[in-house]
Amino acid sequence: MAWTSLCDLSELTEGQGKYVEIDGHRLAVFLYNGQPSVMDDTCPHAGGSMSGGWIDDAACAVCPLHGWGFSLKDGRIKGSGAAMISVYPIRVHNFQGRLLVQAELPTP
Repeated sequence: MAWTSLCDLSELTEGQGKYVEIDGHRLAVFLYNGQPSVMDDTCPHAGGSMSGGWIDDAACAVCPLHGWGFSLKDGRIKGSGAAMISVYPIRVHNFQGRLLVQAELPTP
């Protein structure tokens, strides 16, 4: 696992997703209550792009295809443990005055 820079914090919009592809990983980066979160971009239900979704009031990223919500904290589907999506540890790193959103990703 290695810390990888995904984007500047300023590139994120509260409650919305941003698509990031890096080192073979397709990711959805969200900002919720001022804090970034990152998960795999592909919904396990029908392959929808999670980055095209939004955050609901239960702190779940909602897939835009069929409305499935996944917890930003642990990736579990809302209301059940039947489906999951991978989430990754994240931090904001100040590098030369830039606030970089970084995730701890598996090395390819």
